[in-house]
Amino acid sequence: MKKNLWSRNFTLLISATILGAAGGIAGNFALSFLVFDETGSTLAAALVIATQMLPNFFIPLLLSPLMDRLPRKPVLVAGDAANGVLYALAGVYLLNFKFTYIGFLFYSLLISCLSAFDSLAFTAIFPKMIPEGCEEKGYTISGMVYPVMKLVMMPAAAWLFGAIGVAWILIIQGACSVAAALIENNIRVTEQVNREPKKLFSFRQWAEDIKEAVAFLCGHKGLWSIFAYMAVTNGVATGYAPIMIAFFRTAPGFSVAMYSFFSIAEFAGRSLGGLFHYNVSIPPKRRFSMAFLVYQIYELMDMILLWIPYPFMLANRAVCGSLGINSASMREHAVQGTIPENMRARINAFNSMTMSAAYILLSLAVGYLGEFLDYRVCVTLCGAFAAIACWLLIWRNRRDVMKVYNREDKPQPETLRAAED
Repeated sequence: MKKNLWSRNFTLLISATILGAAGGIAGNFALSFLVFDETGSTLAAALVIATQMLPNFFIPLLLSPLMDRLPRKPVLVAGDAANGVLYALAGVYLLNFKFTYIGFLFYSLLISCLSAFDSLAFTAIFPKMIPEGCEEKGYTISGMVYPVMKLVMMPAAAWLFGAIGVAWILIIQGACSVAAALIENNIRVTEQVNREPKKLFSFRQWAEDIKEAVAFLCGHKGLWSIFAYMAVTNGVATGYAPIMIAFFRTAPGFSVAMYSFFSIAEFAGRSLGGLFHYNVSIPPKRRFSMAFLVYQIYELMDMILLWIPYPFMLANRAVCGSLGINSASMREHAVQGTIPENMRARINAFNSMTMSAAYILLSLAVGYLGEFLDYRVCVTLCGAFAAIACWLLIWRNRRDVMKVYNREDKPQPETLRAAED
């Protein structure tokens, strides 16, 4: 019997994700321009980004054990509802009062704290929304939501920014988040949670939960090898993003408008790659070799990106988009299937913290290199560094990584008591 991915729960969660992404893209676009228009400083805008990254260090570490002891659905619903209210209030504030930069920093910190908690809940509950046997298709659809909505919403956000202003965009974003929460509230799911009858949580229990997660991760060398490599490759990509903008602003014959077509090329590639992965399942025994090949091609594409003619640059990004969606779907399927349900929040929290640290450190390092090296050389060095990391972290530990990627799909045994929402 052919298995149907689009179950009631999966459809509801993806619909809510689309709403949240639409509002978030429009709101972030408007707020980015608002900060620059009000301050006239790129440093001020960078400080906002740094502030938004901070919760990804402490929120996952502090709250992920609690997340594994609570049903995730109520947290997800409450998080989106709270985000909606806060964005709407910010819009109402801007309709009546002037923008204040310091106030916006504190507001960004609060929103980022909620988003970090909400992200933990989403990552932990998403695997349960996918019908058994449809995991790769499910992660492919999830990976396509943001690129598709970005392509749709960026032009819409630019028009709304001039037509109705930032305040009303934030109010619309708030409405989208509240609507997403209402949709998520209709999800029906039975979750496995680690809950004691009388004593829900304590500091001692928190420490024990953290130790349990660390012990699990230390016993799965393949998992932390994947986490470490993804932190490096995504970190250098974040780091060279400003370098790319600087190159297109300063290099003869290039322009910012030409850079904007990169997102369209990458979207086209992701769409074709997503369509392929949705209809073609990679056999488990081939997943590691496919993923490693993709990683090598991806880093090579980064190394040559700024040295080739512009039409080939677009083709380069299209290929990377196509390969990226396929490797991401396989990786998420493999990684989330390896982690026990009652530990997903904690293990994913460690991954989130590693990624956040890499984003900040590598962004600063690449930005420093851009001060005295040719922009093309900087991007090439980034690709080379990530390629070396791939060989050291993935290939050298291939036996352990294979255990994650080439894992046969099968339901995990229930080790903890299930709790009905």
